Amino acid sequence: MMMSGFPWVTALVVWPLVAAAATVLTGVGRGRPASGAASGGGAFSAGTARTVALVGALVEVALLVGAFLAFDTSAAGTHQLTETYAWIPALGASYAVGVDGVSLLLVALSVGLVPLVILAAWHEQGGDHVRLRRYLATVLVLLSFMVVVFTARDVFLFYVVFEAMLIPAYFLVGGFGQGAQRRYAAVKFLLFSLAGGLVMLAAVVALYLQVPVDPATGLRPEDAFLTDNLTGLALDPTAERLMFCAFFLAFAIKAPMFPVHTWLPDVTQNATPGTSTLLICVLDKVGTFGMLTLCLPIFPAASRWAAPAIIVLAVISILYGAILAIGQTDVLRLIGYTSVSHFGFIILGIFTFTSLGIAGSSFMMLNHGISTGALFLLAGFAIARHPRRSQQIADYGGMRKVAPVLGGTFLVAGLSALALPGLATFVSEIMVFLGAFARWPVPVLVAVPAVVLAAVYVLLTYQRMFTGEVGADVVGAKDLDVREKTVAGVLVAALVVLGLMPGPALDYVREPAGVSVEHVGETDPEPVLGALEGSDQ
Repeated sequence: MMMSGFPWVTALVVWPLVAAAATVLTGVGRGRPASGAASGGGAFSAGTARTVALVGALVEVALLVGAFLAFDTSAAGTHQLTETYAWIPALGASYAVGVDGVSLLLVALSVGLVPLVILAAWHEQGGDHVRLRRYLATVLVLLSFMVVVFTARDVFLFYVVFEAMLIPAYFLVGGFGQGAQRRYAAVKFLLFSLAGGLVMLAAVVALYLQVPVDPATGLRPEDAFLTDNLTGLALDPTAERLMFCAFFLAFAIKAPMFPVHTWLPDVTQNATPGTSTLLICVLDKVGTFGMLTLCLPIFPAASRWAAPAIIVLAVISILYGAILAIGQTDVLRLIGYTSVSHFGFIILGIFTFTSLGIAGSSFMMLNHGISTGALFLLAGFAIARHPRRSQQIADYGGMRKVAPVLGGTFLVAGLSALALPGLATFVSEIMVFLGAFARWPVPVLVAVPAVVLAAVYVLLTYQRMFTGEVGADVVGAKDLDVREKTVAGVLVAALVVLGLMPGPALDYVREPAGVSVEHVGETDPEPVLGALEGSDQ
């Protein structure tokens, strides 16, 4: 069954696959490229493939605009643009998709970053146009999967896509990466993700068995896996806790969260900056999104039971990621560790079970994707200007003098990552702190030093790479060209707009946050200052 109107979500799912097919087929038979050694038309093939991929990504942006226009912000806590079709009735599985405010923002993050990644990758893959064409097509396939996973309203559909995403992600790291250990990093990422997925599969099966059987037919409903049907089930407390732990482990690995985060720095060190942007800034949000939209409503009692331990692990992630980031010598690995810290903030906000904290976490998922994506892509632009494409921070220095636009935009992205007021991350991080402090004041106070640590790793990195004497290897480096300025300009503009005018984006996350608090059976605590005033009377 589909609600009246255009199937926006399905269009957003299908179109990237069409664009991927067109990209990979462009110039087939024209041979390998630029040297012209293989056959004629290589340059035409590369230029056409890049153009097809970029146009395909921009059409997806246009479809996203249509979905936003069709979405009713005043009812952001309910699923809209829904479509439901029987898929595997014998298993109770449906193709059921739809968006609430949070999922729509994450779809927007996915769709918005892909054309920027394509632009940033314009001259990647060592000039091999065949590899570049396949890389861009794989990026578009991954985009389709990301849209499905953020819009799925059927747990079985969610699980299938959750696992299927590993295929393009594996090839993006292992097949198209730039590090010497890219295959090792890809296999490590795959093994971690598969381990979490297999544990989650056991819980998915167990959850299905909890659905009541129809006494008349002796069968479970054909839509048994719909999240709406699984919310509110009367579950045995022990079974609920075991299923929650299985789901949470899979999401914690994806997030990534201490101590199951160790695949992350290896991936960021060996993948291309564009791949890291998609994997860390978008794909990893599936972990925190799953915690928010599956763990809390389906396993509310278990969520409350596990919250103290999760809060502790979140605070450890916040501090651990920040401290290790300070000690990194590889700029891409450093950015990866900063994400461990930022994901700790997101998870902390989710498990505060307060409207403010959850809304802050939801908003931070968007802001982190933009600011960290900007850091990855701008670091990639700097690496492309080094004659050896070195990722070592010590091999740079003084780049602000030869590439002032690159230096300035990198600084803005870094200041957003450390939550400078006026830039995007500040609002969401403050919301998480305030929401968490109302229920968990001690862990919040322990996590506060991470704000100072963030300033240290951002400003030290900027100082070493962009200030001082110009490094010998980058003396002749050129500043950003028009294509690169477009990428940097869009990201910086988004950081400034979301920092100065967060209201429109917050309208999409406030009501879903309240719904999440209700699902878990909690109410917002009285503000601490209000409670203190009341005790004095």
